[in-house]
Amino acid sequence: MRYFTLTVLSFLTLSSAYGQSGESCRFAPDPTLQKPEVYAGYDCVNLLDSTSVTVQPTGSGSFSVCKTIKIQTPQGAVSNRIIKYDYDPLTAFARFKRATVYRANGDVINLDVTQACDYAAPARAIYWGARQIMLEIGQLNPGDIIEYEIDKKGFTYALLADGGDDESRFIPPMRGQFYDIVPFWVTEPTVRKVYKVSIPMEKEMQFQFYQGDCASSMRYEDGRKAYTFSTNDVMPAKREPNMVDLFDAAPKLMMSSTPKWQDKSLWFNKVNEDYGSFAPLPEAQKKVDELIKGKKTEMEKIAVLTHWVADNIRYSGISMGKGEGYTLHNTKMNYTDRCGVCKDIAGTLISFLRMAGFEAYPAMTMAGSRVESIPADHFNHCVAVVKLSSGTYMPLDPTWVPFCRELWSSAEQQQNYLPGVPEGSDLCLTPVSAPENHYVRIKANNKLDAKGTLTGQFTITAEGQSDSNIRGMFTRGWQSQWKNMLESQLLNVSPKARLISVDYGKDPKDYQAAPIKITFRYEIPEYAIPGKEELVFKPMVMNNLYNQVKSYLRINTDLAERQYGFKDACSRLVELDETIQLPKGYTLLNEAKQDSKQSDAADFEGSLHQEGDKITISQKLALKKRVYEAGDWDGFRSAVNAHKSFGDYLIIKK
Repeated sequence: MRYFTLTVLSFLTLSSAYGQSGESCRFAPDPTLQKPEVYAGYDCVNLLDSTSVTVQPTGSGSFSVCKTIKIQTPQGAVSNRIIKYDYDPLTAFARFKRATVYRANGDVINLDVTQACDYAAPARAIYWGARQIMLEIGQLNPGDIIEYEIDKKGFTYALLADGGDDESRFIPPMRGQFYDIVPFWVTEPTVRKVYKVSIPMEKEMQFQFYQGDCASSMRYEDGRKAYTFSTNDVMPAKREPNMVDLFDAAPKLMMSSTPKWQDKSLWFNKVNEDYGSFAPLPEAQKKVDELIKGKKTEMEKIAVLTHWVADNIRYSGISMGKGEGYTLHNTKMNYTDRCGVCKDIAGTLISFLRMAGFEAYPAMTMAGSRVESIPADHFNHCVAVVKLSSGTYMPLDPTWVPFCRELWSSAEQQQNYLPGVPEGSDLCLTPVSAPENHYVRIKANNKLDAKGTLTGQFTITAEGQSDSNIRGMFTRGWQSQWKNMLESQLLNVSPKARLISVDYGKDPKDYQAAPIKITFRYEIPEYAIPGKEELVFKPMVMNNLYNQVKSYLRINTDLAERQYGFKDACSRLVELDETIQLPKGYTLLNEAKQDSKQSDAADFEGSLHQEGDKITISQKLALKKRVYEAGDWDGFRSAVNAHKSFGDYLIIKK
């Protein structure tokens, strides 16, 4: 009974202090005992997950993050013996305020939070000084309950603020504005999840809850507006292979005091113009003049500048002082250092374009998920836009197109972005790129002898993202390894394959000259498996050949249904053709086949038949999007499965 009392007291403490005004858990039974069938099998259960925010007139927020966790298994005890929390000292401060362990036997242990560690957070590619606080809880046992509170001050910002001194660093760059993006999905069962924000009376706040339901209210408390959002009995988010980001599928709250995206666009433009991010530089101007010399059209000039920046500014994020947020580093720093993160690469291109006589500006985007109409800064990436002679803006992303024939990577199609232009802009969306912009074509001409040896040649050509997938070994790898890497494509087909010769015509490093084209000549002993009077083999074009460009093969089409949208790497057109000359007197036992599928998501046409002593296989698979809705699954799955069926074993008999 003592354990039950302690559980209730922990609930009551949080209820009264952290935003659950008007609710009482004094007599509430332990939910894990009341609903054992719901919580059985989970290592731990969050009894309460509560965040309370008090917003100042400057937009700075004081956060109280509270959690109560019940341990249910030894694995749960191990995984919760250390608590970690990430923050960025450029814009925030965080510390453990208190932590208590309620033992199942009734003991209460108040942990010494002054022993918490504060250290550099693990990082890769971007080293901006992010930190992590850690508190060791110690040994736990099933039935124990952890209760802790973290104080945080500052704001959440996109990875695109001046690092001020003292309290000024907690004020958002867009002074006076507050926003938050609150995931309401969980990784462990959660009995109650609460988010509360208190703002000054004069501020207006707009919000929307997406992909689910919650209880919400707005009350006047102590001369302020208090918004509260809560859900009960939340179970871990369901996941599906290759599904869209959880921000696009699971419950989330978006809120912002900024009226509309145009306001953010105008601010983003002004903050960079005032800073002088794109001021010309004599030595950079010389490079620009050199690059555009002889280029006659605006697209020729835009292309050569974009490709030079993409190929010559190395991606490496280190702390470079002022400008580590929305303010882009200036031309002098970027051109001198020749390295940086996305905003530095985009900033270099904007400067180059302006020195070439174009109007160009920065833009913010979110690589990986959707940006909603509520103007909360759901951004993690910086790109550029250039104004064409037609008056329209064209997005450019030098970060994602090194050694790529595109100017905007189609791995980012169907992606929202917000240009920082002087007239202001609403949220924009990049269009779908047609499959034929990313074709991969393999045409093989093979001969099979009675011993099962396959000889022949195939030619592969590709464009767009498919070109980049194939060409990467030439543009990013050592030339001394080219032959081995090409040979590995044949070894993926058979470990006995022997590469006779390879012809890639023009310099394959010169990706701007023409789409990639490679011709292989080879011999593969024992390619066909012999039977008594039969030979069994797969069509070569369907036998692990250049699978790195066939990302759709990594999507599990055994799933009959999908609840959520899903992603492929890119829209794509795959054309596979093969002729196989058979040994004299052999006949194909498989029935000739022809198939056709059409939908808004994908199309397929294929045929297989024998004519004379040759088997002819022809396929055309068009995958029409990068991001698909759940309703697209039947069409996508049907087309891809039809395509896969042409990779079944073939049997020939004398």
